Amino acid sequence: MRLVVDLNRCQGYAQCAFLAPDVFAMHGDESLLYNPEAAAEQREDVARAVAACPVGAILLELTDEDMAGTVSQDAAVAGAGAGSGGSR
Repeated sequence: MRLVVDLNRCQGYAQCAFLAPDVFAMHGDESLLYNPEAAAEQREDVARAVAACPVGAILLELTDEDMAGTVSQDAAVAGAGAGSGGSR
């Protein structure tokens, strides 16, 4: 997983630092420090931080390795509905 933060867009609201403190940290009032190569174990916290950014300054890029370890939600939903006949 790779992170890119548009530091020109970032306004220092610190929602990311609150939700994923192992990846994001505020240095002073407005300077954001972050680990662009966050560990896979941080995926959930990072996803929450990305979603919580009020100005959309954080971009999360999943690598092929990240995708290999993730089960597609679409496949899980399709598999769950396979047994329902739905005939009238």
